[in-house]
Amino acid sequence: MLLKWQTVGMDEMIDDVLSAVGPRLRALRLTRETTLASLSEATGISVSTLSRLESGQRRPNLELLLPLAKAHQVPLDELVGAPSTGDPRVHLRPIVKKRMTIIPLTRRPGGVQAYKHILHAGGPEQPDPQVHEGYEWLYVLNGNLRMVLGERDLILPAGEAAEFDTRVPHWFGRADTQAVEFLSLFGRQGERMHVRAKPAGR
Repeated sequence: MLLKWQTVGMDEMIDDVLSAVGPRLRALRLTRETTLASLSEATGISVSTLSRLESGQRRPNLELLLPLAKAHQVPLDELVGAPSTGDPRVHLRPIVKKRMTIIPLTRRPGGVQAYKHILHAGGPEQPDPQVHEGYEWLYVLNGNLRMVLGERDLILPAGEAAEFDTRVPHWFGRADTQAVEFLSLFGRQGERMHVRAKPAGR
């Protein structure tokens, strides 16, 4: 009898968790200013299914939640509202590309996102400027970073910083054959970094 009661209680708890997923998905999408159509294109999930998920008319499952977590760039447990463990550490999940490793340093959706970039040592690279919506700040930790921004071709040594509108064609690479490490902060269009000045006399 007790086991049956525990099973019913567990089922109710699961139902409560799943019923909260829809509003969480909608709030996350609106925070990131993403339309259902663009989210559908990114995930392969139809607009009608996404709409039913957000309204609670469709029960979420892993097949739907995994591509949504990837598209929103948040952990799966954040989508389903898993209880906090109290662990303040950021569990890093590096993204390895052909010539670099990118380490996300933030987990929260929306707002300014932080990343550490490692450009691996190697031979010469051909710039391939890209454009996208947003605004970016970067700070070079080690090595010499080559930055192509519009018509400008710059070299930033360790300790230098830059900020720019990402709608301007831009590209990052090594200025020589040595590895480069830098931090970047990326925000939506119109966001700017707010720096608090020290009080006078301190």
